[in-house]
Amino acid sequence: ALRDDRSGWTAAERAEIANHTDNGSWELIDRSAVPPGRALVRLIWVYKRKRNGSLKARLCVQGCAQIPGVDYEQTFCATMRATSLRTLASLAAQRGLSMRRWDFVAAYLQGELEQGEVVYCHPPPGYETIGPDGKTRICRVVKPIYGMAQAGRRWQRSLFPWLISWGFKQSHSDPCVFSCERTTDGATQSLIVGCYVDDLF
Repeated sequence: ALRDDRSGWTAAERAEIANHTDNGSWELIDRSAVPPGRALVRLIWVYKRKRNGSLKARLCVQGCAQIPGVDYEQTFCATMRATSLRTLASLAAQRGLSMRRWDFVAAYLQGELEQGEVVYCHPPPGYETIGPDGKTRICRVVKPIYGMAQAGRRWQRSLFPWLISWGFKQSHSDPCVFSCERTTDGATQSLIVGCYVDDLF
């Protein structure tokens, strides 16, 4: 399947590399700059042909090779409960409200790693560069990438404060549900948002 549309997959790879370049996901360093004893984690390509026929290439960290306490600390990431989603759908039907779904593009790339949290990776396959020492340069990952054990948690730690800064209040019963009420021209408008990984309902 990859050979049948080689140019399409290559374009998908380049689009993914461009996302990481614009985001500043990593810094290229010489192999000698990697701290002694730090293991290098692989970056791998994951390919997908969507239902509409478009091609997607996603660059992922091989998270199973990360070392707890060295490459990451905490990984817990809350997700909206199924009962909360059913409640939102019920409220929308009862009150005649519209219900929409938003999907963030490259959501995990929008997070921020904690101070001192760094992962060292081999370069993306097919996009290696050679340093002055004649060896392949290494990626010093400074922002979350898909596949990293802590990526979901870092994305959530960026999303939730952003919602609160816009006036949303976090639910006590489900931390992934936020609500906001605003009055415009005497009319009160209610907005309820449920967060499930990188989808908002």
